Amino acid sequence: MRIVLLVLLAALLCVRAAFAIDPTTLPDPQQQARYQKLTHELRCMQCLNQSIADSPVELAGELRNQVREMVVAGKTDDEIRDYMVARYGEFILFRPRFSARNVWLWFGPAIMLVIGAFIAVRIIRQRSKLVEQDNEPLEEEAAGR
Repeated sequence: MRIVLLVLLAALLCVRAAFAIDPTTLPDPQQQARYQKLTHELRCMQCLNQSIADSPVELAGELRNQVREMVVAGKTDDEIRDYMVARYGEFILFRPRFSARNVWLWFGPAIMLVIGAFIAVRIIRQRSKLVEQDNEPLEEEAAGR
């Protein structure tokens, strides 16, 4: 009897994961594809590192509804993104746009890589000079004399 209850409990826990977070289906397959693409491009403002398509929170559901309504209303993808950015800021986009405010996001990693390589080369050169200048015998050689 205990085993049956444990198996039943495990099955119930697994069934919860089987339900889709967003069961929205639009009548036009092209609209459905746009809806899916957009909901995966927008970040949930509450979960932060999940798209609104993958987030189970209420705010993400409201954002999905807004996206669905705009797609059905015939808005373009750029108009939908612009609306979301105007309302929630650039942070809502997983791929931020290139602008003067976020230029460091695009060039920062490359600059840091160049600086790191420069520092590494300097350290290696300094240490190799120290090895060349080292004229002291090794302990083994000094003990053998």
